[in-house]
Amino acid sequence: MADSKRHFVYGLHAIGAVIERAPERLLEMWIAQPRHDLKVRILQERARAAGVNVQSVGVEALAKLVGDVVHQGVVAAVRPLKTWDERDLTAALGRLTEDPLLLVLDGVTDPHNLGACLRTAEAAGVHAVVIPKDRAAGVDAVVRKVAAGAAEFVPVARVTNLARTVDLFKERGIWVVGTDGQADKTLYAADLKRPLALVLGAEGSGMRRLTRERCDFLVRIPMAGQVESLNVSVAAGVALFEARRQRQI
Repeated sequence: MADSKRHFVYGLHAIGAVIERAPERLLEMWIAQPRHDLKVRILQERARAAGVNVQSVGVEALAKLVGDVVHQGVVAAVRPLKTWDERDLTAALGRLTEDPLLLVLDGVTDPHNLGACLRTAEAAGVHAVVIPKDRAAGVDAVVRKVAAGAAEFVPVARVTNLARTVDLFKERGIWVVGTDGQADKTLYAADLKRPLALVLGAEGSGMRRLTRERCDFLVRIPMAGQVESLNVSVAAGVALFEARRQRQI
């Protein structure tokens, strides 16, 4: 069973991202014997250059730290990643010198989906990902691993009241666009070249009613096959990169 009293990051990409972006967060690192390939040696050298103690241990020791996960033979103890709250988000929006591009996830509970969404959001240049505090996945070790380092780069804001946060966006002139398979307008017919908060709902149930009612308009991703919907992280990628494409025209 993983040690719940400490914060861990595992996997080559996730740990490498911590060393690159915030080496001061790294406290200690363990490498499973007998893994000493080039990628691990480079990571070990970077960690030691940052003043981090690196130990070689058995695979069983890593399992005691993080449980039965795919850790790639590398685990690190870190200081907790700071998650934004409403005030941090408001302050960050005030500092932007370009139109905001935000991703709002209304109740995504699967950490693998959240991690994949963070990876997509970082690649699309999203300024922040907004998630509710309740009934939703938080940024844990699984999310960081799936995000392949993106969780260390794209800010995540956990808000107490998602509907109130959406109202804040609207007050600041940010258009709130929800995705819905039954929407009349397709994603590609929508004008996304504006200050934008893109909202995706939870797996299966979609957006909650209060969130849906606050959207300026809804869009759907046109589907050519027989499946009715896409995985939330795939849908996020399609929509975010369409917004990015329109901004580059």
